[in-house]
Amino acid sequence: MLHLKKPLAFFDLETTGVNVAEDRIVEISVIKLNSDGTEAVLTLLVNPGMPIPKESSDIHGITDEKVANEPTFKELAHQIKDFIGNADLSGYNCLKFDVPLLMEEFLRNEVDFSMKNRKVVDVQNIFHKLEQRTLVAAYKFYCNGDLTNAHSAEADTRATMEVLLAQVEKYDELDGEVEHLHDFSKRGNSVDFAGHIVENDLGEAVFNFGKNKGVPVIEVLKKQPGYYSWMMDAQFPSYTKKVLTELRVDAFNKGLL
Repeated sequence: MLHLKKPLAFFDLETTGVNVAEDRIVEISVIKLNSDGTEAVLTLLVNPGMPIPKESSDIHGITDEKVANEPTFKELAHQIKDFIGNADLSGYNCLKFDVPLLMEEFLRNEVDFSMKNRKVVDVQNIFHKLEQRTLVAAYKFYCNGDLTNAHSAEADTRATMEVLLAQVEKYDELDGEVEHLHDFSKRGNSVDFAGHIVENDLGEAVFNFGKNKGVPVIEVLKKQPGYYSWMMDAQFPSYTKKVLTELRVDAFNKGLL
């Protein structure tokens, strides 16, 4: 069984597309599982402030008309932040997509949602490491059920929660501690979720792309001062820019720059 020291918030997003830096949330569902086994649910439609492409609507069924009179993320941001509170996070493929996109929305609307001291459990990564399947197959495999309402945010969120609970029961190597699940489910040592900045074997933050791939961030900022400005002006996710800025400020305070 899961051993929760604090709440674990399972969440899923339906969006206008799959570009973390440019697309927007049209629906969010959060199921917060408390340490005493009780749960609370928050499901909200969101006006993205941009047209929803037909190919996206065909997947999740949310159209421009459906969200025309719904509040924007800016209007909902504090409600979502307060509902999640200090909970750790969990989702299906959330490290690659849902967490970075959620952070983009918070940062875009100048809402401080800190990831420090917050664990993330990616149920898909656990599944792929142990069984190699999709969410629908995972639900069938672990829960012996059919996920008939896939791509509904709340249905996917609840399925994700039920799959994790079943995974913890099934595998002896999963001890139910969120910290262990966080470590088990992560892929690589990404510092910024998008994988542009990662940790090397020495625990140093290094760039993971382009001409400076593998080079420590502080070394690049020291030898190429303009690189920081270039990244801040380029189309990188806001959270990547936030992490880069924090690394730069920390290095400056330590007299490394």
